[in-house]
Parts: sequence; structure tokens; C-alpha cells
Amino acid sequence: MKRLYLHVYLTIVASLVLVVAVAAGVWEIVDDDPPTGQFALVASEFVGIALGPAESAPAAQQAVVTRLAERLAIDLTLYDDARNRIAHAGKPLPPPRVGKTASGWQRDLIEPVWALRLSDGRWLMARPLRRERASKFGGVVAVLGGIAFAVALAAFPLARRITRRIERLQAGVESLGAGDLTARIAVKGRDEVSKLAASFNRAAARIEELVKAHKLLLANASHELRTPLTRLRMGIELAAAPIAPARKAALDADIAELDRLIDEILLASRLDAVAGLDVEETVDLLALAAEECARYPGCALDGAPAAVRGDPALLRRLLRNLIENAQRHGVPPVEVRIDRRDSEVEIAVADHGPGVPAADRERVFEPFFRTAASGVAGAGLGLALVRQIATRHGGAARCAPTPERASRFVATLPVLPAPAR
Repeated sequence: MKRLYLHVYLTIVASLVLVVAVAAGVWEIVDDDPPTGQFALVASEFVGIALGPAESAPAAQQAVVTRLAERLAIDLTLYDDARNRIAHAGKPLPPPRVGKTASGWQRDLIEPVWALRLSDGRWLMARPLRRERASKFGGVVAVLGGIAFAVALAAFPLARRITRRIERLQAGVESLGAGDLTARIAVKGRDEVSKLAASFNRAAARIEELVKAHKLLLANASHELRTPLTRLRMGIELAAAPIAPARKAALDADIAELDRLIDEILLASRLDAVAGLDVEETVDLLALAAEECARYPGCALDGAPAAVRGDPALLRRLLRNLIENAQRHGVPPVEVRIDRRDSEVEIAVADHGPGVPAADRERVFEPFFRTAASGVAGAGLGLALVRQIATRHGGAARCAPTPERASRFVATLPVLPAPAR
């Protein structure tokens, strides 16, 4: 059972059933407090006179017991002082317990029996007929059962109301955990659940503020870094003193690397900050891949035309990052393949390198993560952007090696349905 309201409700119902059972059992034992003291003494005298002396013939005593049982509608059994049965009417009743010396209930029996001690030592055991006791017992159980049923009906909405608020709180937590920083919970009441909902709303608001501030700082810092980079590039170009070609090439490479890093940080920040796509067009992935493959030597393309809906610039970046990752970390030649599979199109980029260790195949998509064996410079954002772009388009990205190609990455995107003829 996984629902809290069912736990609460069934606990209430079980408690009611237990109350009914205990009440019925107590009634069964102590129903109709028996006569005691002087009244029991008077009853024993009258019964002794009706039965006659203990030396009377058993048949005569049997006749009296039978007549009394019929008049009083009870089971009766007569025992002598040695607890030997003399006569009975109805169902035979057990003798009094050993050690019992006075009139009273024998409460240790399943069916309580009244033991009447006569003055001559005989015992008369009496018990109401089962049908009358069952009638009274059934009536009490029916009343208690009706009360339990009414309380159970009234308790269900109460239990459901309590746990429904907890379910709303759970839904809010799951929404926040899924990335919806605007998730809030309606605060109703003044109890612990409402206080918990208010605390969640305050925490969610604080998290949203921190994340927004982080994204804003990241975006502003990236923009600010572009200015000194531009001045540095212009300063190198306008420097009066000649710079060695090797040194200038190294500086140009460093600046290009820094510029690419800032561009990737900007793009990652924008993808985090914006929910949808800025541009959505029909894109032929095979044509787009052909343009990108032409920019890299030793990059082969194969596949079939496949149209998707998306942002051409982002899809171009996805392809470029996959190819550059293969060029930088793999072994040429690089092979790009576009395949349409049912409702999605698969972009596979493979090379002849050893591939990514199994333990790192998921972590390579984390920002700034590099495998220990890569030994190649890079920002570590390329594959992270690939997954972000694929996810933004309703697809996915993964490391998918095959027996033929250990180094192989695949991105899948929803395919555009073919036009009806």
C-alpha cells in the first residue's frame, strides 16, 4: 500500500473494529450483573425448597430441574457437593470450578455460567438459552457495527483531505526537482502541513533567486570578457615591435580557445535561461551535416535525407561539436551518418579511436568534465552542449559504442512527419 490516506483511513477503521470486538467481548462476560450477597442467599433457599432435600430421588430432582428450566427458559444442571451430576435440562453445563465455594459467575468459561450454591452443598448451574443470548448479542453488535460504519464513512473524507495536501506538497517538490523553479504550493490552514508548504515556498523562491543571479552573473561575466579579448587581439595586430610567427600563432590559438570557451558558456547559459527555442524551422539534417563535414578534412558523410523542426543554428552547433569532439579526442577518419528510424532521426558520429571508458560514458556529458586519459586541451563543454541542444529539441544524446566503432556518439531527434499524398 503506497497511499498515505489509505494508511490513515484503514487505521481508523481497524481501531473501530477493535473497539466493537472488545466491547462485544466485555458485554459477553459482564452482561447483566448477577445477583450477589443477600439476594443469592434468598435464591438458593427457594431453589433448595423447590428441589427438596439432597436425599430425594434423582427422578424427583430431575422433574423439578426440568420444570424450572422450561419456566425460566434457561439451561440448568444440578450437581451434588462432590460435583457429580444429578440432573440437567437443556444443554449440560460444566460443574463449578475446584476451589469455588460461593455463588457467582464462572468467568473463565467461554460461555459464562452462573453457579448457585445451595445450603446443603449442592450446586445449580444456570445459563440463558443460546438463542436469547444470541439475540441480545446480535443487537449490541449491530448497534456498535452501525456506529463504526457511520464513523468510517465520516473519517474517509477527513483522511483524504489531510493526505491530499501532502500529495500537493509532493507534486511541488517533484516539479522543483525537475527544474521548474517557479513551482509553488497553495498554503491552506494553520497546521504543520501548511507551515511545511510555506517553508517550501520560501526555499523555492530563494533557490530561484540564486539560480537567476548565477545565470545573470555568468552571462554578464562572459560579455565583459569579450571586451578585453577584442582589445588584446587589436593590440597584437597593431603592435609596433614585430612578433615571432610562432609566438603570434600561439597567441592567436589561445585567444581563439578563450573566445570559443566564452561562446560555449554564453550558449549554455542561454539554453538554461530560455525555456523554448528562439527559432523553429524545418531543417534538412543531411544537408546541414554535409555543410559541416565539408569544413573538416577526413570527415565522411553517409545517410538519407531527414527533416526535423528546430533551430538551425543550434542543430549546426550540435553537429559541429560532435565532429570537433571526434577530431580532437579520436583517431581519423571521422564518419558521420544520418539515419531515419521510425519516429526519430539518428545522428551518429564515430571515429577509429579507443572510445570512452564505460565508467565515463555518462559523465562526458557533464560540463567541464574530461577523462583522465584524454590529455587534450579543451573547455569540456562540447558534449554538454550537444545533450542540451538535443534535449531542447525533444531528443537525447548518448555514447553508443559498437563492436566496429568503440568511439561513437549518437544524438536522436524527433523526425518531421512525411507530407501526406
